[in-house]
Amino acid sequence: MNEQSYDSRTIVYHWSNAALIVAIWILGQTADFAAKGTPRNLVWSTHITLGAILAALWISRLLWRSSGGRKLEDVGAKGAARLSGAMHVLLHLNIAAVLVLGVTAAVAHGKTIWGVFTYPKLIDEGLVEPITEAHEWAANLLLLLALAHALTALAHQFLLRDGVLGR
Repeated sequence: MNEQSYDSRTIVYHWSNAALIVAIWILGQTADFAAKGTPRNLVWSTHITLGAILAALWISRLLWRSSGGRKLEDVGAKGAARLSGAMHVLLHLNIAAVLVLGVTAAVAHGKTIWGVFTYPKLIDEGLVEPITEAHEWAANLLLLLALAHALTALAHQFLLRDGVLGR
């Protein structure tokens, strides 16, 4: 691997996070189409389990990037580099918000996972809907930010031809 490329661990973290975010979002959008009872509970259990895996990978990724991941020089003008940095911070803050709101929503609903573990219902019934809606809005925003991130990377690759995707 050349010095202008990210290390393989950073790349695996990036794409694993991206794939999980898309899969979790799709499950969240389609779970209520499943038949009530066991089928729907299985979809929600998968959604929540993948969310827990995302949380673990995301935290591992942040720890890796702060301690061992390869840092690369910025590409493009300073303003563009600042914008890129701001976008990455916004993506990570939004991931944190979605994860925190997801756990809060699971507790608000008292969700049962795989028929084995039930989150204690610790939140007032009147807050269940607003918390759930906040989680949904944050998840939708995350998907939009990720789409903007991906489109920007493609623009760098195919319009600016500066080799960003090869990194």
